[in-house]
Amino acid sequence: MKTTNLDKAQYIKTLRERLGLGPTEMANLLGLNATGERTVRGWENGEHVPTPAKWQSILSLESQMQAHYQNAPFRQGKQEDAAFTFIDLFAGIGGIRLPFQNQNGHCVFTSEWDKFAQKTYLANYGEMPNGDITQIPARTIPDHDVLLGGFPCQAFSQAGLKQGFSDTRGTMFFEIQRILAEKKPKAFLLENVKQLQGHDKGRTLKTIVDILQGKYDQEIPDDVPMSDESRRALSQPLNYWVDVRVLRAADFGAPQNRERIFIVGFDRDYFTDVDFSQLFQWPVPPKTPTRVGDILQPQHELDEEIQRVGKDKYTISDRLWDGHRKRKEEHKTKGNGFGYSLFNANSPYTNTISARYYKDGSEILIDQSHLGKNPRKLTPRECANLQGFPPNFIVDAVSQGQIYKQFGNSVCMKVIDALAESLVSTLHCAEQAKLNRNVA
Repeated sequence: MKTTNLDKAQYIKTLRERLGLGPTEMANLLGLNATGERTVRGWENGEHVPTPAKWQSILSLESQMQAHYQNAPFRQGKQEDAAFTFIDLFAGIGGIRLPFQNQNGHCVFTSEWDKFAQKTYLANYGEMPNGDITQIPARTIPDHDVLLGGFPCQAFSQAGLKQGFSDTRGTMFFEIQRILAEKKPKAFLLENVKQLQGHDKGRTLKTIVDILQGKYDQEIPDDVPMSDESRRALSQPLNYWVDVRVLRAADFGAPQNRERIFIVGFDRDYFTDVDFSQLFQWPVPPKTPTRVGDILQPQHELDEEIQRVGKDKYTISDRLWDGHRKRKEEHKTKGNGFGYSLFNANSPYTNTISARYYKDGSEILIDQSHLGKNPRKLTPRECANLQGFPPNFIVDAVSQGQIYKQFGNSVCMKVIDALAESLVSTLHCAEQAKLNRNVA
């Protein structure tokens, strides 16, 4: 039986909705270009039809998604077996998700706009994240107990412009705020760069905390970009108990001098009469000595990869090494410490890995002078190890450059492991206290 254009249009729309995909996510899975969303909508509206090759890709999409789910090392179980539910916003590659999943939580919604991070997320969790959170109405997000969000930090970081709320990336906090106002989860965990603490002499962080506590009664200036829904949500005061702390990865067993700020909150409207200042305890860092060698791959694995692919992908070229040394000497002459940083197996920890690591590796280079070679970058697996990801986390779903960016943008999972345990334990105790009062 011949398939008509109308049949194809209806099939594509029905398939997309059944798989829980938006047009953009479907376009990404099909390998379409930047205008892929319009292409998918055009197919569904019958404006044009997919090529024979694309039609075959569409027909195999459901089995492809099923294969991703079956092969995903961190696919979750049934929601009814979970102790609580959560959503994963600005999810990246799921560095905040997995520790909460390991605490018997169930993720009911994910958002991540970067198509390459979506691929790594899909490979590891078997789920395709929803796209741009600014385009998703809060009412359509499933109810959940805990909101997790490592909201974009470039606007507050040393590497960014430090414009804060006047930078579009900085206003992503208001996307979190509008979801909190609509869904009222019992708790949240937010993560950002340490520089948020001192941005605009502390006023940016104070504004964030005041909004979360329901204490902010000023108008956000009209020139601060945000959606109409976010601006309306500011008129619905939140009422969360909030605490803030900077935690360092090296204090939690990861050999990396990475400091991040964490904001924790519990809903005082739901947990009436619970004193979270007494109940919630920040995790105590063990501060066990760390060693860079513990995250490095054995030399034989690196040698085997060189044999397998026919080249050394990690040792930097003579030209790049000469450039690093020249720039460092120039900075030294000017009296500052900028330039490359060299580490070996016995170093206690590295610098913070950043999203720009793929460019030249300057912040973390591994010494290979004992092999008579130039320094090398970390391998993708070593980046995963440095960030505390499990050894079976899939690191080759995207290109080497993209996975470097993804780990640079991610969190140290060892820190989140400790935070997840503290937050979930507090949530359980608060629920028990609420239950006991109701029974009494």
